[in-house]
Amino acid sequence: MGYRIAVVGATGNVGREMLNILAEREFPVDEIAALASRKSMGTEISFGDKTLRTADLDQFDFTGWDIALFAVGSEATKTYAPRAARAGCVVIDNSSLYRYDRDVPLIVPEVNPQAIHDYAKRNIIANPNCSTAQMVVALKPLHDRARIRRVVVSTYQSVSGAGKEGIDELWDQTKSIYNPVDDKPPSKFTKQIAFNVIPHIDVFLEGGDTKEEWKMVAETKKILDPAIKLTATCVRVPVFVGHSEAINIEFEDPLDEDEARDILREAPGLMVVDKREDGGYITPVECVGEYATYISRIRADSTLDSGLNIWCVSDNLRKGAALNAIQIAELLGREVLRKG
Repeated sequence: MGYRIAVVGATGNVGREMLNILAEREFPVDEIAALASRKSMGTEISFGDKTLRTADLDQFDFTGWDIALFAVGSEATKTYAPRAARAGCVVIDNSSLYRYDRDVPLIVPEVNPQAIHDYAKRNIIANPNCSTAQMVVALKPLHDRARIRRVVVSTYQSVSGAGKEGIDELWDQTKSIYNPVDDKPPSKFTKQIAFNVIPHIDVFLEGGDTKEEWKMVAETKKILDPAIKLTATCVRVPVFVGHSEAINIEFEDPLDEDEARDILREAPGLMVVDKREDGGYITPVECVGEYATYISRIRADSTLDSGLNIWCVSDNLRKGAALNAIQIAELLGREVLRKG
């Protein structure tokens, strides 16, 4: 016996990836519904070897459905997620709407699986921000060993984190560089993204941080440990898929790079590729389509009594969004719903 699963926002990048991963991981599905806005109704999308037609989200009745995977923006989620939750369908939401709600667990299964039991307060589970998700998977095993005091992270985030419009803008601007007649001024991003980097993701807050940077702080505290101090600089780079992060970690207890490397190699969800030679590290291009979060460039920070630098790379459409949501659904099935 399997589950009745609804994918909300099935025509978007993350929604399509959710369907791909459900099929790849052979999630026990008895019935699946691909839901989208009325303007996308009837669009054909793939689910394994099947073709699904999208149904109208506005008219959909969630009664009797087990899990709804939401991959739409906060405004649509605000309308439809409570409707699904009231109907008894557990919502796993990829938007930012519920991440900071005290009654909604924010989960990365490799990090805080025990939080799954808190879902019943609202019948909703939140998926973290893509940049946070891959980072906390790397931090968790190190924190368990030596207690993290402070983290300084700089992100190099791909345009797919801004959706299809971000991908299209990079593609169009790149072509226009070689064809000046066909000028493509910024519309999705604040400045030219082709052959450039932009130190600005989401809106600016009063203290000077952007909301993306604030999210990394708030979500790390909620998922991992509220005592960890963290500062972030989030940068959009001209990469289609795959977020990279340069992470500096200060520990309370001594931890050398060799032990850290061994710990990371054994940790769930991580793959260490760390050779001190040309090409002995992972770049975003190599992580596309992969489940793992990759760790490279593990080395001591000589300016601290106990500190490390690591390079962390992951497919943001997978671990940063769709894969994490499916892993939450798997965890929910194992620990709570117990079907399939």
